[in-house]
Amino acid sequence: MGKNLTKRSEDYSKWYNELVVKADLAENSAVRGCMVIKPYGFAIWEKMQAELDKMFKETGHQNAYFPLFVPKSLFEAEEKNAEGFAKECAVVTHYRLKTDPDNPSKLIVDPNAKLEEELIVRPTSEAIIWSTYKGWIQSYRDLPLLINQWANVVRWEMRTRLFLRTAEFLWQEGHTAHATKQEAMEEAELMNNVYATFAENFLAVPVIKGLKTESERFAGADETFCIEALMQDGKALQAGTSHFLGQNFAKAFDVKFTTNQGKQDHVWATSWGVSTRLMGALIMTHSDDQGLVLPPNLAPYQVVIVPIYKGEEQLEAISQVANEIVDDLRLRGISVKYDNRDTHKPGWKFNEYELKGVPLRIGIGPKDLEKRTVELARRDTLTKEFVAKDAVVNRVALLLKEIQDNLFEKAKKYREDHYTTVDTFDEFKEILESKGGFISAHWDGTAGTEEKIKQLTKATIRCIPMDSILEDGKCVLTGAPSKQRVLFAKAY
Repeated sequence: MGKNLTKRSEDYSKWYNELVVKADLAENSAVRGCMVIKPYGFAIWEKMQAELDKMFKETGHQNAYFPLFVPKSLFEAEEKNAEGFAKECAVVTHYRLKTDPDNPSKLIVDPNAKLEEELIVRPTSEAIIWSTYKGWIQSYRDLPLLINQWANVVRWEMRTRLFLRTAEFLWQEGHTAHATKQEAMEEAELMNNVYATFAENFLAVPVIKGLKTESERFAGADETFCIEALMQDGKALQAGTSHFLGQNFAKAFDVKFTTNQGKQDHVWATSWGVSTRLMGALIMTHSDDQGLVLPPNLAPYQVVIVPIYKGEEQLEAISQVANEIVDDLRLRGISVKYDNRDTHKPGWKFNEYELKGVPLRIGIGPKDLEKRTVELARRDTLTKEFVAKDAVVNRVALLLKEIQDNLFEKAKKYREDHYTTVDTFDEFKEILESKGGFISAHWDGTAGTEEKIKQLTKATIRCIPMDSILEDGKCVLTGAPSKQRVLFAKAY
């Protein structure tokens, strides 16, 4: 299996696109801007989904499902939200096709089947969910309402890239209702912390937790919490967001409740989501010129066993040992695949699993049977060792944890090496061009300055870090007074 991947140092974007396709994660579809997620890619997403779903349920959330279509009048109800997504909306105007009288082999839209009200294909579900919540919430006893849905959404993007930006993508979106402002703020921050924990413990991606500036906030939110990650090309990636929506949606959809004092009040809201974009973060944080590098906590197979043999007799003897190891590993909760296909040579298989990022590979040949050993190869360091057959299960368990930790530490070191504090605009531009990464700099707090920096450098304010310390300084562009530093970067 020839890899022939473009080197990251030559063309990072091309390397990424080739890797997604060659590692069998996804491909472009017949629908412009939409992707087909292939079984291997979907297996990784399923693992992400399972872990996140568990975390959501542990924090008291329940899953539900809401319609794909949103009546236009509902979509328009919250003005900022509608305005923010208007340019990306797909709209359904008719509900039937008919045969073209001039060409019976073609179908045309039936002009008599025009919808009374146009339907928006959801770019996000606040409108349909809040119109539903109006019927669910009457009293403080109905609160908090903690709902999540796993769904697909459509945002008609013009420039697309597999996993990072597609016209349709998979995600989860949480939508919660609360009796007080403080409760809703705590929920928004809690879920941002859940995302950060997931990113660091499962994706092995270190993230910075922060708040978005007003111009970068979710449309219709009063505050947006986020987690920002750094990719190997020095560009930032927004890996998750959690929004404090205030009472904006409750007022737009008239969602009121009777307080325990018997008064009427609008509820306080949050929404939060992560998407298949996390697949892009996973690929770009760890992978190398040989292919994917997957953290064990999310790899579809944590271990693959490849037999090296000549003839049926040798294969039978190797299979006996391999199957024992498979059983022992599975008893320890380790996912393993025994690849005894006779359609490909061992070298081809080694190459394939290296490309697909399987964390550990076990090779067993006739000589190993004699010595009662196996060869163990690590994907993250590309190193090999021989291990006694009886010690292999304990060694594998130890190495999987070591690989998970190593990937996180390596990514963290890269981020630390690409985190620069600057005080002048010349420094800012120089670092951006020569090194990239996160740049910590003072900003005067105005949207005008933020936009000007973006025009001049293509760098945006990724976030105001949660652990940001107040300190007097001067804006990196205007020299106006500033109270704290913010993080800039070029971003996906």
